[in-house]
Amino acid sequence: STPRLINYTEIMDFSPLEAISPIDGRYRDKVTSLVEYFSEFGLIKYRVRVEVEYFLLLASTGSVPGLKDLDQDAVGKVMRGWISNFSKEDATRVKTIESKTNHDLKAVEYWIKEKMAEQKLEHFSEFVHFGLTSQDINNTCIPLSFKEGMEKSIIPTYESIIKEIKRLAIEWMDVPMLAHTHGQPATPTRLGKEFMVFVERLEEELEPLKANKYRAKFGGATGGFNAHNVAFPSVNWIDFGNKFVNETLGLSREQWTTQISHYDNIARVCDNIKRLNTILIDFAKDVWQYISMNYFKQKIVAGEIGSSAMPHKVNPIDFENAEGNLGKANSDLTFFSSKLPVSRLQRDLTDSTVLRNLGVPLSHVLIALNSLKRGLGKLIIHKESIEADLEDNWAVIAEAIQTILRREAYPNAYEALKDFTRTGEKVNRESFHAFIQGLNVREEVKEELRVISPSTFIGIVPKYQ
Repeated sequence: STPRLINYTEIMDFSPLEAISPIDGRYRDKVTSLVEYFSEFGLIKYRVRVEVEYFLLLASTGSVPGLKDLDQDAVGKVMRGWISNFSKEDATRVKTIESKTNHDLKAVEYWIKEKMAEQKLEHFSEFVHFGLTSQDINNTCIPLSFKEGMEKSIIPTYESIIKEIKRLAIEWMDVPMLAHTHGQPATPTRLGKEFMVFVERLEEELEPLKANKYRAKFGGATGGFNAHNVAFPSVNWIDFGNKFVNETLGLSREQWTTQISHYDNIARVCDNIKRLNTILIDFAKDVWQYISMNYFKQKIVAGEIGSSAMPHKVNPIDFENAEGNLGKANSDLTFFSSKLPVSRLQRDLTDSTVLRNLGVPLSHVLIALNSLKRGLGKLIIHKESIEADLEDNWAVIAEAIQTILRREAYPNAYEALKDFTRTGEKVNRESFHAFIQGLNVREEVKEELRVISPSTFIGIVPKYQ
């Protein structure tokens, strides 16, 4: 039967209101920086880029008789222009071809051949996609788009969030704050120090992500350059493949593969992103808690509504949005890192549909990071509540008192403080000073104990900048 031709122009001209995924609907304006890397348009453009660069490198070897008459400079300029000027109309034409071929990579090959015919280059066109399998293109263009999307959008956004958390940490480093362990008042800390804990954790996880070498498969139908070698046995195709992947594309070629990449590197990156996200979920939950404890207030945005029923509400929606999107991202990333490295024998097709979703968790990450940044920008420290909480919990200096008493070899120091603080009665400055006065220690020790308070018993911190 005749294949049904699909009008892709009509399909692709849809409103965000018609989108099934909130990424392309409600949050579309938050993820536009990822479109060129992870959309269908982006995938097609990257495929064209890899096919063109492969063709040009093949011609540059001088070992392919059919390409010896090619004007490499002139043709290279023309073909690379197809990449830099690639348009929605070009992508739509590729999709129209695909509606007949039912094969997305073959559609890209045919589109390039059409463009070559327009330039009177059709006698060279049989060397487009020469000796390759689809995965030689997919397993190079997807790592390439992944690499560039991470380096140009995702990683800089992580860095921006870390920078903002660090700025606030430094600004609030000398703000005493009651700590809570097991949900109960504990030895006082510094607000800035608690933020700096997250800075260190995030920076440590970001480093391997920034240093990652994105791996790619390129080696023919089952990884041994069989077709290349049988056609031109005098060419060192392994050296050619290494040069193409490592130098031309800026990736790192996997040396031993089946038809597809083993995807261990993508899995590693997914797990790395998950760890960053988990730290940020922890951070978002802590800030949410501080807001609920009234340690922070939030700047009121004119016209914004917190509740459809309760007019007074100013909810921590940015931190909740971030937590939800990071959780959704981690769910997808967990699936990717466990599924992608597994394929039957030399290849099955399950990786194909999964890889098309690579931009989905990254979109949720980007939405979350922008929500976090917006939420941090609304925070107003409420020192009155923080100070009141410290003043209301003098019992937390018991650790300081008993430690100094133990230094002085005071008998049963811990037990003495335990008996004093765990009576069910509230302790305060006056009761502590009365307790200190009754201790059988030197007067200078008593003076040392009297200057201790919840707001001064905040420990020390490493150097920071």
